[in-house]
Amino acid sequence: MQYNINLYNSLIKMIEKYNSLKKDLEDPSISIRTMTSINKQLKKIDEVNELFQTYKKMINDAKNSEEILANEKDNELLQMAQEELNIIKNNIPELEKNLKILLLPSDPYVDRNIIVEMRSAAGGDEASIFVADLFETYKRYAEHKGWNVDIIDVSAGSFGYDNIYFTIKGDDVYQRMKYEGGVHRVQRIPATESKGRVHTSTITVSVMPELDEIDIKIRPEDLKVETSKSGGAGGQHVNKTESAIRIVHLPTGVVVACDAEKSQIKNREKAMKMLYAKLWEKAETERKNEIDSTRKEQVKTGDRSEKIRTYNYPQNRVTDHRINLSLNKLDYIMQGYLDEIIEGLIENEQVELLNNLNI
Repeated sequence: MQYNINLYNSLIKMIEKYNSLKKDLEDPSISIRTMTSINKQLKKIDEVNELFQTYKKMINDAKNSEEILANEKDNELLQMAQEELNIIKNNIPELEKNLKILLLPSDPYVDRNIIVEMRSAAGGDEASIFVADLFETYKRYAEHKGWNVDIIDVSAGSFGYDNIYFTIKGDDVYQRMKYEGGVHRVQRIPATESKGRVHTSTITVSVMPELDEIDIKIRPEDLKVETSKSGGAGGQHVNKTESAIRIVHLPTGVVVACDAEKSQIKNREKAMKMLYAKLWEKAETERKNEIDSTRKEQVKTGDRSEKIRTYNYPQNRVTDHRINLSLNKLDYIMQGYLDEIIEGLIENEQVELLNNLNI
């Protein structure tokens, strides 16, 4: 019976650690902090342990069947053993693949909510219109998933949005939405086009995990905070208080602003969340650029400089260039049904990570 011995031995070591951690929890002198840390580690291994027990039993059953085939003379028993061995041989590869996926390093921001920045790029008014269109798609997708969308800041153009910042909160938000970061290209006849010609426009989407001071340290003296009267909705309120906030991070020059709320305190809170996210994005971009500069060939990073997806309206087709996936149901996808694309991207990332997993 052939199976992945390196994978099996790695799992044995992990389960030994799992059992050791469970024993540590029995220590009456254990601190609450240590107990919390151990429980988090156990939670990560629980699913692996459950699947490993199935894997281990399957291997043992296969060995028993092989022993019967080598020593038994009864034809009925031989037939039963061969059938069981065939079933196990067919199931082992898929089980090993699932175990490897569970062993893949998890994204440190997997549990985070996100801040999304969308900006019009090439294409003038048509790009602004598509920012608004894709934002509506994300809103619908969030509704399907039971997530909450909250606008932080928006700059309206003559048509649509020149740029918009918003948060999405809920389960698995970052894990699924992180693939939306990049350049999105749209091909269609603009509403402003009088001669019926197809135009090509682009917008940029940036997806950032929602961070705080635990993740990134910001010194108060490094901030320049400005207030002004809100330009958003609010009736006479905007004439009475300076609720809009603009914050400049002096060491990096990163600027954020928020006037979505009537309260200056709430606007400051939202602006600070945006600042944490943009500082993270800046650090990530610098890190990726440093990695890329050491490579002989340019490696795709999925950052904002790359075209990741094309929305072709005349042909009702959407194409994700990272996985060469084309779907002729753009109208359906724009209603917020993004799962088919996102599932493909998740599977592609898993394959790439599995190829680098040395077990």
